[in-house]
Amino acid sequence: MAAGYFQAGKTAERATFELFVRRLPYNRNFFIAAGLQQAVEYLLNLRFTKEEVDYLRGLRQFKTVPPEFFEALLDFRFTGDLFAVKEGTPLFAGEPILTVRAPMLEAQIPETYLLATMGFQSMIATKAARIVESAGAASVVEFGTRRAHSPAAGVLAGRAAYIGGCVGTSNVESGMKFKIPVFGTAAHSWVMSFASELEAFEQLEKLLGDASVYLIDSYDTLEGARRATSLGKPMWGVRLDSGNLVELSRAVRKILDDAGYHDAKIMATGDLNEYRILEITAAGAPIDAYGVGTDLATSSDCTSLGSIYKMVELEANGIKRYTAKFSENKHTVPGSKQIFRFHDRDIIGGSWECLGCGVQGAGPEALLSPVIIKGKLVGDLPDAHAARKHAAESLRRLPRACRSLFESEESWNVEYSTELKTLAEKVRKENHA
Repeated sequence: MAAGYFQAGKTAERATFELFVRRLPYNRNFFIAAGLQQAVEYLLNLRFTKEEVDYLRGLRQFKTVPPEFFEALLDFRFTGDLFAVKEGTPLFAGEPILTVRAPMLEAQIPETYLLATMGFQSMIATKAARIVESAGAASVVEFGTRRAHSPAAGVLAGRAAYIGGCVGTSNVESGMKFKIPVFGTAAHSWVMSFASELEAFEQLEKLLGDASVYLIDSYDTLEGARRATSLGKPMWGVRLDSGNLVELSRAVRKILDDAGYHDAKIMATGDLNEYRILEITAAGAPIDAYGVGTDLATSSDCTSLGSIYKMVELEANGIKRYTAKFSENKHTVPGSKQIFRFHDRDIIGGSWECLGCGVQGAGPEALLSPVIIKGKLVGDLPDAHAARKHAAESLRRLPRACRSLFESEESWNVEYSTELKTLAEKVRKENHA
């Protein structure tokens, strides 16, 4: 497409694209925007090396492409604008996560990367928020890299899960790259590598001290708890990875308390998700933390958020043309947009509108803000800690129905402004004509 735009002389045209989710999955009432840091870094560092250009030049499909196109790629840079909502913002169907306004080639080429990083991380952050909601006062740690769709996906899943409310991740690279807390415990192989369970616990305590978490279900869970307490303090706590977690956690809690380990914590792991955790929480199990792996790092009940990237405006020779798709079930709304969040609803308006301006008292919040202008970063790079805090504060302001794990309904009203609806109808008539 970029080569075609170049050959057709469309390089001077400026396009506006929006990335959004057309419809929410059946079991989601919102999604959390995440992945902006990686999107920004990609745009700021978008380059083509000579090796890459030579590869493209050698493709059979490109044998008739003008040589000037490949020369232009060597000087390719993103010089456009990026507007986006803050990472951690809860959004709904049809609302732009980000807007790219740039010369045609610069706006089109990033499509796949932006969809991949924003879609994946938003999906994982949303899953994490649901799990954290179900856990109540207990903490949740992301444990899923070994089941992630790739090692790279595991790193980003750790970041996204932290934004969604997890206290940290077991992925040490995520911790190092994004400065988020890391947690982990020894596996069953550690226990089985020693002649006795007690020796395995002794060596772990010798190594980690008060950070020791004893995995106590390798042989007999209750005996494992007694052996852990026989070592004397300090320890962080114990981990349960199998069996009836409700009954075992109660019995283990009693063993810990009777031995004077009132501050020792109980962590539960093992094929957990938000629904299983909700059952455990409702039963009043004395579990302090959950380690959630497969279901979180892959969002197994919702493996794709279905994000899309569509052109909504095109400017050539000073003339702006609004673009939209009108096919059944896949229509889009023309014109660059702004999201205006009121206390009880969202209105998607044109980027040129100022809904609520001049209203006394607390007016709506405009969610899309400039991030890159003319190829330069505006302000600081998005940060996982700030995104996590923003997500928690924003989720608390949503109605409880929005955060429900069972209700799949329109629990937050989203509507288009009158101006935007009028524009869409005008563009539709022009296209039909």
